[in-house]
Amino acid sequence: MNVSETIRVAVARVATLRLETQASAPLQAATTAVKRFQSQRFSATYHDLLAMPKYGAAARFFLDELYSEKDYSQRDAQFARIAGALQRLFPQQVVGTAVALAELHQLSEELDHAMARIWMERASIPEDHLARYVICWTTLGRSEDRYWQLDLVLKIGKELDRLTRTPGLRMMLRMMRRPAKAAGLEALQNFLEAGFDTFAEMAAHGGANAHEFLATISQRETALMGQLFAKDLTTRTLALQRQFSAADAPR
Repeated sequence: MNVSETIRVAVARVATLRLETQASAPLQAATTAVKRFQSQRFSATYHDLLAMPKYGAAARFFLDELYSEKDYSQRDAQFARIAGALQRLFPQQVVGTAVALAELHQLSEELDHAMARIWMERASIPEDHLARYVICWTTLGRSEDRYWQLDLVLKIGKELDRLTRTPGLRMMLRMMRRPAKAAGLEALQNFLEAGFDTFAEMAAHGGANAHEFLATISQRETALMGQLFAKDLTTRTLALQRQFSAADAPR
């Protein structure tokens, strides 16, 4: 598929899932619970990065834009509206980032939706959210999609880092503010600018580099997923417990 078709398919799929969720109060509650737990888990796993001056902004950007329970419907609507004109309206350098973002959003919504259905339908699942999440994760499976999801997150990070090294691109993005606002594309514009500025700030910080930051994300997520896909339930549960215990430990 070309750029516009990829984005339209992704946005249409997300919209369908969102309508299904909104049509069922129990499913909506389960979806919120899954997304909230995942956001809390990310905050726990990367509590050290969030507290670091050199990586805090980048970790917060990932949490808010890629791992949060935030409603992205406004950004989705903008994606759908400008899919065919994306290559004309925005600098060519950012098109790949926008496509990866659309693909990640679709995959994340599909996985969250499937997890929420298990969360809602399995009455025997423990009320404890950590134990319930582990069982839902194991029941769903889809390991290839989980690793692809991580690959897309890392791809977006690498693309944003590359954009900060493109001469003149920051000025081009700044010049896009008025046209983007006039076209109703403020949410997409804000995402691009926030990502650019976050990674530029990290590059300017002494001792910080995007490669180390993204390598940390890759290492921790890969290790955690490997444990969550382990056959032993105790191993899976302890893997998540350790994430939260480390964040709660005195520092």
